[in-house]
Amino acid sequence: MSIPADELHGILDFLRAAESLKHTTRTSWTSTGTPETVAAHTWRLCLMALVLAPRFPGIDLGKLLRICLVHDLGEAIGGDISAVLQEGAPSKADQERRDLLQLVAPLPASAQHDMVALWDEYEQAMSPEARLAKGLDKLETILQHNQGVMPDDFDFRFNLQYGARYTTDDPILRVIRAVLDEETERRAQERSRALEREQSTEHRPHAP
Repeated sequence: MSIPADELHGILDFLRAAESLKHTTRTSWTSTGTPETVAAHTWRLCLMALVLAPRFPGIDLGKLLRICLVHDLGEAIGGDISAVLQEGAPSKADQERRDLLQLVAPLPASAQHDMVALWDEYEQAMSPEARLAKGLDKLETILQHNQGVMPDDFDFRFNLQYGARYTTDDPILRVIRAVLDEETERRAQERSRALEREQSTEHRPHAP
């Protein structure tokens, strides 16, 4: 089966534009202290879905993976906005959907429709797969924050409530969430103790 030349060029143009996700960073850092990219987050989200899929009876793994793959595609245009900065800001979802429409424009009409439909399904949590993808997305983010070399002013305890409504319905997600919340609290306490030591050293009188 061949591909019409115009469709082939459109697909390649789309893939070239999506490459920016390889260097578009998120407000997270890896365990080596380098900024995490959107593509890296999406990769491990898909890996989580694949590994945990047998624990979710009735879930269509293919559909779940497709939703995971497209859920942040719009960030290839507009970049990522952290959950903290989203509060009180214009709708991230509206902008991201406009960016997604721009990104997929070179694709054949059927592919455009499929990708936007999957993104809408995710954003509106319209199906079991979409709701599960949202929950896994939040958990992967928290996992990375706990594993990464985060900046000194990072608020670990923000994550204790982050995405809670998407990680409480499914028993497997609840178990994972409980483990990650314990890690989060431990990192928050470690950060607090480190700051206290620094402040103590700064205020310690120097010997004459």
